[in-house]
Amino acid sequence: MKPTCLTPAAHRPGATARRHALTACLMAVALLGAGCASAPVPADYAAEKPVLDLKTYFNGELTAHGLFTDRAGKVQRRFTVAMTGTWDGNDGTLDERFTYSDGKTEHRVWRLTDLGGGRYLGRAGDVVGTAEGHAAGNALNWRYTLRLPVDGKDIEVQFDDWMYLMDDRVMLNKAQMSKFGIHLGEVTLAFQRK
Repeated sequence: MKPTCLTPAAHRPGATARRHALTACLMAVALLGAGCASAPVPADYAAEKPVLDLKTYFNGELTAHGLFTDRAGKVQRRFTVAMTGTWDGNDGTLDERFTYSDGKTEHRVWRLTDLGGGRYLGRAGDVVGTAEGHAAGNALNWRYTLRLPVDGKDIEVQFDDWMYLMDDRVMLNKAQMSKFGIHLGEVTLAFQRK
């Protein structure tokens, strides 16, 4: 029998088990590190241009095209939105008229308040409580709970909604939907000022 130090590592007793244990540890550390990665915050975009100001962008006539994808990434609904934004000082109204690909329509009116310093509040008939928005640079993050009709009853769904101003006419919007912390799907929109 060879001394252990002369036996190739792959053939030493317990070497395979130790390699598997080491691999499992490294994978666990990698997954924990990925899970601990910090979520983006508006301040991450503070240097980005053009600077997003809701009173300027949501003023006048706009259109948007969007879609809802389920948690597997499959497109479930497509829609267009015709919008009119008006402001009186720091108080704004955004009137949204949705038309879905199946012919259904929906109407939502947002009441917006510019609190200054990149902070906004939003209220709408199907929003539970108040939407809170924080902007920096070209980005705005809205967080709110929306009451959605599903199979004849209303459910409350949390939105983590990000808007990114691309230029003076185009803004992209990506919103994650969740319930009890479980990812339900995503809404993607492209806004365009007329």
